[in-house]
Amino acid sequence: MCAATVAASAGYPDMEPSAHSDDPHLVDRVGWLRAAVMGANDGIVSVASLIVGVAAADPSTRAILIAGAAGLAAGAMSMAAGEYVSVSSQADLENADIAREKQALLDDPAGEEAELAEIYVARGLSEATARQVARELTESDALGAHVRDELGLTEGQEAQPLLAAFASALTFSTFAAIPLVAAMLAPAAALIPVVVIVTLIALTGLGALGAIAGGASIGPAALRVVVWGGLAMAVTAGVGRLFGVAV
Repeated sequence: MCAATVAASAGYPDMEPSAHSDDPHLVDRVGWLRAAVMGANDGIVSVASLIVGVAAADPSTRAILIAGAAGLAAGAMSMAAGEYVSVSSQADLENADIAREKQALLDDPAGEEAELAEIYVARGLSEATARQVARELTESDALGAHVRDELGLTEGQEAQPLLAAFASALTFSTFAAIPLVAAMLAPAAALIPVVVIVTLIALTGLGALGAIAGGASIGPAALRVVVWGGLAMAVTAGVGRLFGVAV
């Protein structure tokens, strides 16, 4: 359950009303963008590296394709499970902190209001203004104010396990299919260079898409994705060629 939902179910008004709902902040995308980019990057890199590593060991084309398909299926499920478990743990921590704040407001409302005032003083308000702000927010939405300003949890950025799992699995499968299709269509003699080139191009596009979605500079985002992806493929290919085994 998200922070806003917990606050609402406790009888408090909405945690984080938007002053400009027609122009939301890009940071509100963090709940799904991180998982989506991670899934997409892992899909391309892991399946491409698997294909290149197996190909470097000189097996048959059939073995290469089977390894790639198995990597796609296993990786998608692994990413979904991993995201769900890890983000669920984050949600558990958030909900536990919210429950503690709710109880503290019942046990010591004056102390909690003073704590809010101290937070606002630390942020630059005068003591008198901070006390007034803390008093008005406490009267309006005490739990929401503490969840937002003490715990740092805001609507749109709370842990969402199912969304993270779905986004990660979907993007993993979609982008992992790119090197797999490249391996299926490439001539056997040129399989490794074709997969590497296609993968690097796909990684460049992924870095650009992630930068656009996050409002960041395209160049640095694309470069770091390409560099780390290329390094992963190079290491895997080297291990496959050195030992002559699939890794």
